[in-house]
Amino acid sequence: MTGVTRGIEEGATETREDGTRVLHYLLHLPQPVENVWAAVATPEGLRGWLAAAEVFEPRLGGAVTFRGIGSGRITAWDVERIAEYTVEGRGRIRFHLEPARPTGTTVRFTHESPRDEDPGWRRRFEHLLAYVEGTP
Repeated sequence: MTGVTRGIEEGATETREDGTRVLHYLLHLPQPVENVWAAVATPEGLRGWLAAAEVFEPRLGGAVTFRGIGSGRITAWDVERIAEYTVEGRGRIRFHLEPARPTGTTVRFTHESPRDEDPGWRRRFEHLLAYVEGTP
């Protein structure tokens, strides 16, 4: 891991032969899985730290539209475990949740993108941490 800040570990960045950039993060959140799931897989939660989900069909293949980010589909969906969104022109973002021992949640996050730019995930994850810490 290349950098650790308050529960956010930035992993290696790789560039595939086709030019796809893959970012990895490991997040350690003090909240139970159900609270973290609500933050990464519901319109209310996503609006609290990432972007308003103007369209959100919570199922595999469901449509999603994030204000300021774009539209796409839910490409993996396993309630309280995996939420993956593939957004046109932005790539695939995946949240894999695991219960942490003794408490909390570990999130294995991956972003595969055709763009060679920093989408600001560290800042966004700082907002996520603040959001879940404020969740009852």
